[in-house]
Amino acid sequence: MKVLVDTCVWSKALRRKKIADDPFVNELRVLIEEIRVQMIGPIRQELLSGIRSQSQFENVRNHLRAFPDLELTTSDYERAVELFDTSLRKGIQGSNTDFLICAVSEQHDMPILTTDQDFTLFQHHIPLKLHAPRVK
Repeated sequence: MKVLVDTCVWSKALRRKKIADDPFVNELRVLIEEIRVQMIGPIRQELLSGIRSQSQFENVRNHLRAFPDLELTTSDYERAVELFDTSLRKGIQGSNTDFLICAVSEQHDMPILTTDQDFTLFQHHIPLKLHAPRVK
């Protein structure tokens, strides 16, 4: 089963100063080895946005090209709006991208690997599967 890896996990993994023994980075490495990582365009865009130097941008872009984007459909975006509205009625706010990630996860039966605690809040009100790092 593929796993949708959130921007925050990729960001940790791509930093120059790597955090030793970070369970989420280690899990990403294992998922890459297992060919189970799924990318979507909005996550790729978040990762590439704000990179200061052209050479660093090209380096990250080239690394990410190994992970093709899952094609998003109108129903993914429509479902993201429904999840956004459901959460907002419960007093939980999140970004459009976060709810798009939730919609893609639900519609493609893919858990999400994330360190973003907002997803834990979302999980109380919308159908959502999170992927936890495996214990060594």
